[in-house]
Amino acid sequence: MTMDHTAPTPAAPGAVAALLILADGRFPAGGHAHSGGVEAAVAAGRVRDAATLEAFCRGRLHTAGLTAAALAAAAAAGVDPLVLDEAADARTPVPALRTTARRLGRQLMRAARATWPSPELDALAAARPRGAHQPVVQGLAARAAGLDPAAAAYAAAYESAGGPASAAVRLLSLDPFDATTVLARLAPEIDRIAARAAEAAHRALDEGPGALPAAAAPLLDIAAEQHATWSVRLFAS
Repeated sequence: MTMDHTAPTPAAPGAVAALLILADGRFPAGGHAHSGGVEAAVAAGRVRDAATLEAFCRGRLHTAGLTAAALAAAAAAGVDPLVLDEAADARTPVPALRTTARRLGRQLMRAARATWPSPELDALAAARPRGAHQPVVQGLAARAAGLDPAAAAYAAAYESAGGPASAAVRLLSLDPFDATTVLARLAPEIDRIAARAAEAAHRALDEGPGALPAAAAPLLDIAAEQHATWSVRLFAS
């Protein structure tokens, strides 16, 4: 696929509201059915309370979250989404997480095309009928909504911590106030991760996807493969 590398202006009408919609957990993109790895962490005893949840979310933000935010920002900036989808595959070493990423991408694609119709979304859906990686779709959806790469990075970075925090409320019967406090404490770090991701995305326009971060989280990878074998679980991943 070829794309115009001119990024949408961050001042586009309705851009702030579009970012809130895209980052809202109620956006029908299927994320509510996934725990972001925290279900396995709870079962292993690594997440037990608000303090250990904060540590988990921080670790996920700086690894999987940074990688996802950069991919989303690059898609919003105009990097070829098929090239980015291959880059996402290379950055997702375990089958369980690749399957999850494409399943979430397919669901997000349906929601995004209904909300912000776009020829670029249509082209990616046709090229990847079984689903592109979720961060790539997220970035292309942000672009269709008139958002700039930094906003796309924010949406992905926030989701990397917000999804597990929301899931932990159900898994641990955690006070929702405590889960929200975790996210508030992580807010400055989400800012920094989004900024790093957006900067890498701009470099990727000239240097290619190799300029994007590939932060590893081996424990998340191992836990995802184990979680996929469970016969009884509350979340799909």
